[in-house]
Amino acid sequence: MFKIIMRVFLTVSGFVGGFELFKAAYPSLTVASRMSLPFSAGIWFPIMGGTICGLIFYFITPSVVDQLGKLASWTDNKMKSIPTQDFVLGVAGLIVALFIGVLLSFPLTRIPWVGPYLSLAVTLVLAYLGITFILNRKDEFLFVSSNLLKRSAPSDKKRVLKVLDTSVIIDGRIMDISNTGFLEGELIVPGFVLEELRHIADSSDLLKRNRGRRGLDILNKMQKEMDVTIRIINKDYDDINEVDSKLIKLAQDLSGVIVTNDFNLNKVCELQGVSVLNINELANAVKPVVLPGEEMSAQIIKDGKESGQGVAYLDDGTMIVVEGGKRFIGETIDVLVTSVLQTAAGRMIFAKPKTGSPERISLKQ
Repeated sequence: MFKIIMRVFLTVSGFVGGFELFKAAYPSLTVASRMSLPFSAGIWFPIMGGTICGLIFYFITPSVVDQLGKLASWTDNKMKSIPTQDFVLGVAGLIVALFIGVLLSFPLTRIPWVGPYLSLAVTLVLAYLGITFILNRKDEFLFVSSNLLKRSAPSDKKRVLKVLDTSVIIDGRIMDISNTGFLEGELIVPGFVLEELRHIADSSDLLKRNRGRRGLDILNKMQKEMDVTIRIINKDYDDINEVDSKLIKLAQDLSGVIVTNDFNLNKVCELQGVSVLNINELANAVKPVVLPGEEMSAQIIKDGKESGQGVAYLDDGTMIVVEGGKRFIGETIDVLVTSVLQTAAGRMIFAKPKTGSPERISLKQ
């Protein structure tokens, strides 16, 4: 349909253009031929010229439309590789530079002979310098603009996009957190993260294959059974190889936060000014606070590293080291907390059996 409309439009335009061109050329042709042409020639000559031009445009329209389509496709592919923020900043720099060039062109055009050419040259140079200046300092402009937006715009955490990385999807706790309603807003799953999950699920290693399939199953379950919105974004960065670097770039482009449990990714995000929601930090934060002197029940399940020690665990996985607890392995006893140690791996509780505690509860009964 588009080709038909273009063919009709160009054919009519060719006829009108040819008619006017031959009509304007008819008097010159009469003078050059030095002969008196009949009056009817003054009418048929432009009509003949318009018909010829119209037929030419009629036959070349399909190839012209095809070439325009190829040009549009090539331009679109090239434009996709340019980040939107770079494009907007470049256009802004070009507009400012052209405005300055127009102001300078008024005095320059008054210079004899070279004035118009000098004005054009100065405008082109300013346009190049304006685009280069803006793009070389885009990080500074984006930093300033983001700060201004943060100050002027009202706080609305529901609109902050959360970008999920591969590790947090495989971990699975993101589904439980979302079910509680504490994680609000839209969850973003990049296409390159899905691709990495697929590669892990197709791995020859059984452990990796199970982890990858678990991640895909969790995403599928979250999409079907939960109220939280999950959006797949197929945006990729061909010039970046590492998935973590792509995640950081995507979070910057979306002004979102990265949800992860990867310690190294967390540190890199902090260095680059990208906000992070770390599942491990959340888990440590919600662990029950235990103070020295408190009493609790502990199920001794194995011996510790030091002689006579027994080891127990809370429901959240916190390790309890019980001095002299080795003899109570397989039993639940009352213990008294002596100290609490916070390490990079988590929290450890040191305790001792409570003196004069009630009769032990045997798990073997």
